[in-house]
Amino acid sequence: MTSPSQAAAVEAETPVLVPQGPHYKKRKSGALTGRSPGQLMWMRFKRDRTGVTSACVVLFFFAIGLLAPVISKVYGKDPYTRYGQVTPGLLVNQYPAQPNGGISADFWFGIEPGLGRDVFMQLLYGIRNTLGLAVAITAVSVLTAILLGVSAGYFGGRFDYFVGRFTDLLMAFPNQLFFLAFAPVVGAVFVAPEDEMPTWLRAVIIILVMWFLGWMSLARLLRGQVLSLREREFVEAAKVSGASPWRIIRRELVPNVLTPILVQTTYMLPNFVTSIAGLSFLGFGLVEPTPDWGRMFANAADYYRNDITYLFFPGIAMVVFIVAFNLLGDSVRDAFDPKRAR
Repeated sequence: MTSPSQAAAVEAETPVLVPQGPHYKKRKSGALTGRSPGQLMWMRFKRDRTGVTSACVVLFFFAIGLLAPVISKVYGKDPYTRYGQVTPGLLVNQYPAQPNGGISADFWFGIEPGLGRDVFMQLLYGIRNTLGLAVAITAVSVLTAILLGVSAGYFGGRFDYFVGRFTDLLMAFPNQLFFLAFAPVVGAVFVAPEDEMPTWLRAVIIILVMWFLGWMSLARLLRGQVLSLREREFVEAAKVSGASPWRIIRRELVPNVLTPILVQTTYMLPNFVTSIAGLSFLGFGLVEPTPDWGRMFANAADYYRNDITYLFFPGIAMVVFIVAFNLLGDSVRDAFDPKRAR
């Protein structure tokens, strides 16, 4: 007959099968614990070299935009001074006297034809202004889509019907044409005809109009997701426990639709960047002397025949940023949904 001490010894020597694989990790005590969905997503994302590289590029653009005033002090120049007109010999017949757009140790990206401003500072502050507007528009658009889309999917009935019809109506508006028609009206209401519209008002108009016409696609996507979630057991359990509808939306539904929110956000922001640049290119966005990515393209359209270098730097920067952000969105989507092939 086996004694309790012998039985304990045999049990200690017997191997115990424990779950293994990427879904589990060891604690300091040696025990295994399951990984959260966020940890699994982060592990998959770190293994994606394209996604990590794209994230680094995107963070680099945001960093130089935020640090543009610091870089300006270190560099010793600003985006407003007309160096080509102040310093004789930098411009000849309105074009840089030196080859390659006037690139030198003093002007890293050359100088702007005509006015002679520093291209490097123009680009950095243009990135800062454009990304700042795009981030603000994306933030308010995502919040609006969450509020209306999730609420419409959960409450249903007449509220869902009216939100759906309002969304369909807004999606019928052509964004660019609506902005071109709306901006002069707002300017006539708030600014006297003899005065120039201030920069802050132009920025507010850009944010309001693009927000007004930019949240519908995400809202419809979230509504569809919530329609399938509102009948799940955890939502029914929250109702039985006496939770209010807004608590259910905030604590139960929104956390379960974070994946499409995050993925769609990575697609919305670069779209807003290109839209802002397009409006400035047409003359309805930010105007002189405010540095802007799109306005640099507009000026380059007049100079590219004699100075292609001025178009090169903003063009390359825009292409790199948009491609990197789109690749980042694909990597984030794949990290959340590994079964979906890219």
